[in-house]
Amino acid sequence: MRRVIWFADLGREDVGLVGGKNASLGELIAHLGPSGVRVPDGFATTADAYREFLTTARLRERIAEQLDRLRTGTPLAEVGSAIRADVLGTPLPAALERELCDAYGHLARNARRTDPDVAVRSSATAEDLPQASFAGQQETFLNVRGREALLDACRRCFASLFTDRAIDYRERMGFDHLAVALSAGVQLMVRSDLGGAGVVFTLDTETGFPEVVLISAAWGLGETVVSGQVDPDEYVVFKPLLKDPGLNPVLRASIGPKRRKAVYAEQGLTRTVDTTPEERRRRVLDDAEVRTLAQWAVAIEEHYGCPMDIEWAKDGTHGELFIVQARPETVQSRRRGAVLRRYRLTGTGERLVDGIAVGEAVGAGPVCALASPVELDRFPTGAVLVTSITDPDWEPLMKRASAIVTDHGGRTSHAAIVSRELGVPAVVGTGRATGVLADWQEVTVSCAEGAEGHVYAGRIGFEESETDLGSLPETRTRVMLNLADPAAAFRWWQLPADGVGLARMEFMVAHQVRAHPMALVHPERLLPEDRRQIDALTEGYPDRTAYFVDRLAEGVAQIAASRWPNPVIVRTSDFKTNEYARLIGGRPFEPVEANPMIGWRGASRYYDERYREGFALECRALRKARDELGLTNVVVMIPFCRTPEEGDRVLAEMSRNGLTRGRNGLLVYVMAEIPSNIVLAERFAERFDGFSIGSNDLTQLTLGVDRDSDLLAHLFDESNQAVTRSIESLIATAHAAGRPVGLCGQRPSNDPEFTRFLVQAGIDSISVTPDSFAAVKQRVADAERE
Repeated sequence: MRRVIWFADLGREDVGLVGGKNASLGELIAHLGPSGVRVPDGFATTADAYREFLTTARLRERIAEQLDRLRTGTPLAEVGSAIRADVLGTPLPAALERELCDAYGHLARNARRTDPDVAVRSSATAEDLPQASFAGQQETFLNVRGREALLDACRRCFASLFTDRAIDYRERMGFDHLAVALSAGVQLMVRSDLGGAGVVFTLDTETGFPEVVLISAAWGLGETVVSGQVDPDEYVVFKPLLKDPGLNPVLRASIGPKRRKAVYAEQGLTRTVDTTPEERRRRVLDDAEVRTLAQWAVAIEEHYGCPMDIEWAKDGTHGELFIVQARPETVQSRRRGAVLRRYRLTGTGERLVDGIAVGEAVGAGPVCALASPVELDRFPTGAVLVTSITDPDWEPLMKRASAIVTDHGGRTSHAAIVSRELGVPAVVGTGRATGVLADWQEVTVSCAEGAEGHVYAGRIGFEESETDLGSLPETRTRVMLNLADPAAAFRWWQLPADGVGLARMEFMVAHQVRAHPMALVHPERLLPEDRRQIDALTEGYPDRTAYFVDRLAEGVAQIAASRWPNPVIVRTSDFKTNEYARLIGGRPFEPVEANPMIGWRGASRYYDERYREGFALECRALRKARDELGLTNVVVMIPFCRTPEEGDRVLAEMSRNGLTRGRNGLLVYVMAEIPSNIVLAERFAERFDGFSIGSNDLTQLTLGVDRDSDLLAHLFDESNQAVTRSIESLIATAHAAGRPVGLCGQRPSNDPEFTRFLVQAGIDSISVTPDSFAAVKQRVADAERE
C-alpha cells in the first residue's frame, strides 16, 4: 500500500488517490515547474492510508452509526462533534506514522533544515470536481514543526472531513460520506508571514469576463485574505497584452486598508496582529510581481484548459513568489454562456452603506445582524445577513439569506466565494455595516450597478431580464455600446457589440478622479477645505497630477479592455462650466456663465490658457492607456468643435502632449453636434478620421430649442426634417471623403422608425446603452432586410 507519495510523483489524474488539491500540486511541479512556475516541495498521504485508518478500532462503523442518527433527527452539531471526537481519539496506524515521519525527515534534508515548518492541508478525493466544490470545508494548519506536531495535524485534517459544514454539503449534493476519502498534503512553508500572500483568479469573478487576471494581496499569511479578515489590495491584469514585454497591462491597482495580518506564533501555528500604518498605505506587490503572477496564472489556465482559482505566497526572506494551490474555478464555469441575465432597480432609496458587489443580483428583506453563527435560531429565512466576516461555519445560515453584507473582506474572501456559489447577492468590505444597519430594518441590497454594491433603506422594486445571445442576428451596420462607468464595463462582455461608440470621460473624472484637473496643477489657488480634500484624495502621490493621470487611464483602460480589439471611442471631457465647478476644487477655475450649454465647453477649453494644463492631463491619461498599457483600440473624440480652425488648434495641442493623429494607429474623431459640423463637413473630414452624431445637441442647435426646457419639450424632435436632412447630408459628405459616421444618441433605443431612417441613410454605426442593445440590434437587422 502506498500511504505517502511525493508531489513530484503525482498528476491531476490522481484525484481519487490524493484529492484535487494535492493532485494539482503534483501537476504543477511536473508540468509547469520547468517553465519557471515555483511550487514548494512536499508530499501527500493517500486515500488508501485514510481508508486504512478507518479500519482502526471500527472507526468506519462508528461513523456510519452517527450518520444514521443524523437521518433520524439528531441535530447536525451533535453528530458532527461526536464523529470528530471519535476520529481525534483514534491513533494513526503505525505504518502511516512511520512513513509520514520518514518523508518529513527527507523533506528536512532536502531543505537543509532541522524540523522545517510546513503547511498541512486537507484535500478531499471528490474536491474541486466541476460539479462540486469542497474548497474551504476542511482544515489547514500552518507553521507545523516537528514530527509529533505533523502527526497531530494530519489526524486533525482527517477529522475535518466531518465538520458540520462538510457533512451538510455532502448531504445536499448527494455524496456518500464514507466514499469520500481525505488526503493530507504536507508542503514546505513559504515565509509569507514576512512577506505577503493572496489569491488569483483567471477571470473576473463577478462577470465571468475571461480576458483578465484578478489578483488580491495582503501582508502576512494568506488565511486573512481567504477568510475575509482583511480588505486586500486588488490588481486587474489584461491577458491579451501580457506577452508583449514592452507593455504594462495592469488595468487597475487599488490599495486596500489591510489592517490585520497573520504571522507565526511563538509556540507554533499562527496569530493575527495589526499592520503598521506604513504597511496599510503600501502596495504588497509591485507591477513586475503582478505581471509574474499573471503570467503564471495564464500558463496554469492554459495547461488545465479552464479558468483557475490559485493561491500564491511571497517569501519575505528573499522576495520570491510561489504558487501554493491551484484548482478549477467552479462558479462562472457553470453558468449558461448563451443567456445574459440582468437586474435593474426600478425605484430609489436612501443609500446606507457601500462596498464591493458580489454577483450582479438584487436582494431585499429585514436586517438580521449576527456576531457568530451559533445564533442560527434567531435568523429567519429570507433575512439579510449582516456581520463582520464569515467563515465556513456560517454556510448553513448563509443559504437561508436573501442577501449578505459584511464589514470586511474582498472579492476573494469566504463571504464572496460562498455567496457566488449560492447565487446570493452580497456587499462585502463595507467597513461599517454592523454599526449602521439595525435589526429588522427593511433594506435592499443591490449588486446590479457595477463593481460597487449598495445597501438602500426600504424595499426597492427591481426587474430581472434575460437575453438569449444566440438568437441575435448579424448586421452590416455596426451596433456599439455607450459606456461611461469603468466598474460596469465587464458586465456586458458577452454582448456581441462591435465596440464602444461613446465612452464619456467626464463620467470617469467625476467618479474615479473627483477632483478638477486644474486644482491638481494649481493647489495654491484652492480654499483650505478644498485643499484638505485634494490632499486626502492624492495621498501617496508626490505629484498630484499623476493621481489624475493614473485614475483616468485606469478607467479608460477597463472600458477599452472589455471590447478589445474592437474600437472604443473615448470622448474628451465635455463638462459645462457649472458642472466643472462642482468637482472638488473646481470653483476658482470656472467662470459663471448665463448659458453654459453653449458656453465655454468642449474643444474651446483645450487650447485656452485657463484649461490647457488640465487638457494636458487628459492627453497624458489617454497616452498611458494606449502606449503604456497597450490598448491601442482607444479612439479619441473631440466634442463641441465649432470650426475647422478650432479643430486644428486642438490637434496641435494633442500633439504637444504626445497624442499625434496617425502615430501608433491613433484615430481622432469629431462630434457632429453643431450645424457648422454639417455645413463644413468636407473641411472637418480633412482634419478628423470620423464623425459621431450627437443627436441631442444637433437637434437643440438646429431647431433652437433648449433641450432642458419643459416648456419647449414638445418641439424637441430628432426626427424633425431639419435634423434628418442634416444627418443625411453629413453621411453623404463624409462617405465621399472616406470617413465613417456613427450616432450615439438615445433615440434609436426608443424609436424603431428613427433606427430604420438611420440604416436607410447609410449610417456606419449606432451606439446605444447596453440594456437597449438587443432590441436595437434586431431593429437594425429588420431595417437592413427591407
